[in-house]
Amino acid sequence: MRLRHKPWASEELERHPEIVIPAPAEAKGNWKDIFGNVHPIHVEVGTGKGKFVTGMGGLHPDVNYIGIEKYDSVIITALERVKEAGRENVKLLKQDVSDLLDFFAEGEIDRIYINFTDPWPKKKHAKRRLTHEGFLQMYQKVLKPEGEIHFKTDNQKLFEFSLESFANYGMKLQQVSLDLHASNFEGNVMTEYEQKFSEKGMRIYRCEAKYRS
Repeated sequence: MRLRHKPWASEELERHPEIVIPAPAEAKGNWKDIFGNVHPIHVEVGTGKGKFVTGMGGLHPDVNYIGIEKYDSVIITALERVKEAGRENVKLLKQDVSDLLDFFAEGEIDRIYINFTDPWPKKKHAKRRLTHEGFLQMYQKVLKPEGEIHFKTDNQKLFEFSLESFANYGMKLQQVSLDLHASNFEGNVMTEYEQKFSEKGMRIYRCEAKYRS
């Protein structure tokens, strides 16, 4: 992803602490208070420009969504989308997903979305893939028992790696699709990358992986 520097982005993000939570570690264990309700919490790691999380927030007003993205120049677009849509059930964190355990208490999250993450194709970089065992261990700590990961990608090799990673970790695979847009799956919300790739005729791979209690 090519990042375009936006020097004004940081100040704009700081002007909206009601959306971009400034000190998420302080909210650990208390996200229900941040949202003001007891609805389920779904987290998208690597939310990018926020098209997916904003769309999901509109479709499911009874679910709280949190999008995590570490780049100012990217998450600023997500902020603009959330503001424009008036999504009170969507919050953003300008943070690194590797620090997830700092922001959420054990069992505080109901579902995690991983959409079009960097495939890190070199074997020596496998541990950086967001579906690697190390990340699966981290997600399990913050998810409720039998919590789910919903995963989408355009990269076949990453998808194959992820299926194997989920299975080896003992997770239950469901809703596995090798061509999402040609399937009968309902309720799909596209990300920016998904729309771009699908318009080029590329396949979109999707699956759900559920932790076993």
